[in-house]
Amino acid sequence: MDHQINGIALPNDAGFFGSYGGQFIPPHLKAAMDDIKVAYEQIRVTEEFQTELAELFAHYVGRPSPLFYAKRLSEQLGGAQIYLKREDLNHTGAHKINHCLGEALLAKYMGKTKVIAETGAGQHGVALATACALVGIPCEIHMGQVDIEKEHPNVVKMKILGATLISVTRGTATLKDAVDSAFEEYLKDPTHYIYAIGSVVGPHPFPMMVRDFQSIIGKEIKEQTHERFGANPDYVVACVGGGSNAMGAFTAFLNDVDVKLIGVEPAGHGLDTDMHSATLTLGKPSQIHGMACYVLENDQGEPLPVHSIASGLDYPGVGPQHSLLKDLGRVEYTTATDQECLDAFMRLSRVEGIVPALESSHAVAWVLREAPKLAKDIKIVVNVSGRGDKDADYVAAKLGLN
Repeated sequence: MDHQINGIALPNDAGFFGSYGGQFIPPHLKAAMDDIKVAYEQIRVTEEFQTELAELFAHYVGRPSPLFYAKRLSEQLGGAQIYLKREDLNHTGAHKINHCLGEALLAKYMGKTKVIAETGAGQHGVALATACALVGIPCEIHMGQVDIEKEHPNVVKMKILGATLISVTRGTATLKDAVDSAFEEYLKDPTHYIYAIGSVVGPHPFPMMVRDFQSIIGKEIKEQTHERFGANPDYVVACVGGGSNAMGAFTAFLNDVDVKLIGVEPAGHGLDTDMHSATLTLGKPSQIHGMACYVLENDQGEPLPVHSIASGLDYPGVGPQHSLLKDLGRVEYTTATDQECLDAFMRLSRVEGIVPALESSHAVAWVLREAPKLAKDIKIVVNVSGRGDKDADYVAAKLGLN
């Protein structure tokens, strides 16, 4: 698939999406990244790799994931018709398995001896530990201590699946610090290790590679909506942290001007506070973790501490392709607060019997806010990127349901 928008390559040969992306990394790391890029471009076109990945998607992940018409929610809101893309039903409970299988297979084909990664909410960690168990490669996951305490079910799952879990206590002890820690371990032996980045972020080729593996989401949405009602949806909505589930949902529609694309960032306690993670909304172009992108940073150019009720969204950077799509105006990036997210979590649970992850609840929150304003013939697809099992105890405690 030739990825471009308005004639701009997504990305170009140097890994840039417009002025974003690239490889802002030391020379020895650049060599390792270039090796991964070459291997990826050679391996991904082979029939063997494509067949193995397609069979795993079908028989291991359970793809295609269903497109569910949320009839009761649509009726209650009284406006647009709401469809849920059920990535929460994938094996491991989120969209992360889509690129983790790709990365683990790539590691196997490249003969790597260890896969290293960071995780925020633990969804990427669980998915990668799962994929590594399946492929038979040791896996080491770095996770912030704050997130470890909040996401206990996923922590236990990673250990059951055989991953080595590294607790990161430095800095804010959350996702950014986990990335730093994992990168340091990877740099000890980039020849034998591979770093499996958990989103469409980091140095080239990762934003492209993760996007490619995740783009199956949007391809399926397009096929499913055409099958169901003979047309594209009017809106595709997804939450944005690093941006992998959104990029997966949006990619098939980037050049379909009839489809409005909405990315929902965490406004946390409010955009007027310092407790949010709305990178595209309030950040500015800079660099973080080896890429150029929008970043939330202070006057000294250091990344700000960020906050979201959803551990998978509290990241001060964002994918370079999202950064370009914001500048082009192709995607509308907006926000939802922690409170709106909690309300959406409970509403979808109680109206449709679907418990969404707190991350995905940000996208649902946009729908609760905007769908009533839209005509009844408008069709919205919300990407329910993960399920809320991991968040149930936390939400119950927060709302006094225990």
